[in-house]
Amino acid sequence: MAETMIPLLPCHELDETLDFYRAIGFEVTFYQKAPNPYAVVRRDAMELQFYRIKGYDPHTSHSTCYVVTDRVDALNEAFRAGLKQTLGRIPARGLPRIGVAKDTSYGVRQFLMTDPAGNCVRVGQPIAESFEHAPVPRERYARALHQATLLGESKQDHAAALRIIDRALAADGTPTPAQLRELHALRAETAAQLGEEGRE
Repeated sequence: MAETMIPLLPCHELDETLDFYRAIGFEVTFYQKAPNPYAVVRRDAMELQFYRIKGYDPHTSHSTCYVVTDRVDALNEAFRAGLKQTLGRIPARGLPRIGVAKDTSYGVRQFLMTDPAGNCVRVGQPIAESFEHAPVPRERYARALHQATLLGESKQDHAAALRIIDRALAADGTPTPAQLRELHALRAETAAQLGEEGRE
């Protein structure tokens, strides 16, 4: 039998966490209320296990796991559709939330999804031969997009990412139409993470 590693993630409310994963197409394969609340969810080859902790604060969670796939866009669309159907919206900030799939500077196309317990599930697909970071672009607007994406996606430092985008938008110069669209889209997404309104 091949070895398998399965993430065990904490939660504050088992049922709320399980409802979230059901919404995105996971099946609850094990559920235990006592003596220790514990549950297992599964979708295809993806499996997560959860345990309840009294007094656990989802907003201070650092728990995360990474899912490697060859169908990142399909999973992103399926998860977003499930949340839209269940919640009536696609949550982009707060808990839970889900981002859009995007190419990173380190050779992966990925999206981030955070469940109601604050566990961040990163879902990614390799798109390059190497996972080394691409060199920082020299051109002003390409550099701003690169750095803001890196800070927002990898470090979850949305405030710093927003400052970089705003400086680029306020600078003297003319971004290409594509760069301008990307900057505004990234700003809106980043501002949403901070609970602000994106600039029109």
